[in-house]
Amino acid sequence: MKVDEVSALAARVREEIGKAIVGQTETVDLLLTALFARGHVLLEGAPGTAKTFLAQCFARTLKLDFGRIQFTPDLMPADIIGANLFNFQTSSFTLSKGPVFCELLLADEINRTPPKTQAALLEAMQERQVTIDGKAHPLSARFMVVATQNPLEQQGTYPLPEAQLDRFLFKQTLQYPDREEERRIVATYGMQSGQTAPADMGVAQVVTPKTLADAGAAVAAVKLSDDIVSYVLDLVRSTRETADLQSGASPRSAAQLALASRARAALAGRDYVIPDDVKALALPVLRHRVILSPAAEIEGRRADEVIAALVDRAAAPR
Repeated sequence: MKVDEVSALAARVREEIGKAIVGQTETVDLLLTALFARGHVLLEGAPGTAKTFLAQCFARTLKLDFGRIQFTPDLMPADIIGANLFNFQTSSFTLSKGPVFCELLLADEINRTPPKTQAALLEAMQERQVTIDGKAHPLSARFMVVATQNPLEQQGTYPLPEAQLDRFLFKQTLQYPDREEERRIVATYGMQSGQTAPADMGVAQVVTPKTLADAGAAVAAVKLSDDIVSYVLDLVRSTRETADLQSGASPRSAAQLALASRARAALAGRDYVIPDDVKALALPVLRHRVILSPAAEIEGRRADEVIAALVDRAAAPR
């Protein structure tokens, strides 16, 4: 598959998801980028902004094996990864797999459960395997987590540990739709009776597993020049040198920003990365990996503002 075919594939996915989701084109593009970059996505937004429904439509369009976990305060790690249960008929233990054994896992309201349970996903997200009673069990090579969370200032939420946040390729903040988009939402779903499923809105599979594999091979062939590598490094390292941030981005974030930029280039129909790819992904890649300094917090600054300023100051290669 050539990169222009990857771009056409992305257009088909956007069009199909658009049958059920109004707007959110940037979020759909980030989900596609994360899929080809083998990363995970954290969606943050107020209740009712279609975070869960978007993940369901995305999985249906690509026909990914879909799993879902509704995170609650009483959820246990075994409820996520599974456990070995004793079978009295055979007098032996058998593995009861948890919902993590899938291709796309929707971790719904991930910040509703304590950090101990959140940590059950650490190995799965990084190594694409889970260890149960000392034995490693591999997950799908396409395993991807799409987690949703409500803003931390809402009641009944727990902050995600830094190690957990660093395993997400992107953090996307979903805003309320504009008036015209909200009008379309009300006009479409105000006529429905009961809960609507993606199939009810005509969302269907438009990509086969072979096409996904071919597209992944095309993304792997995208070129990353030395100048772009230096640009990514300069940008990430600048987060550790500014007084506005108490803690900067990790080396993992630099590697993932470069990888995601290659995927974005392929989705745009190019077999090479340009500085605009890096600039477009800097915020969703870095915003959850930095910590504001106390002085910046007192001034009322936000991480997005600091990162945007660093991007503007970084010298981009020609």
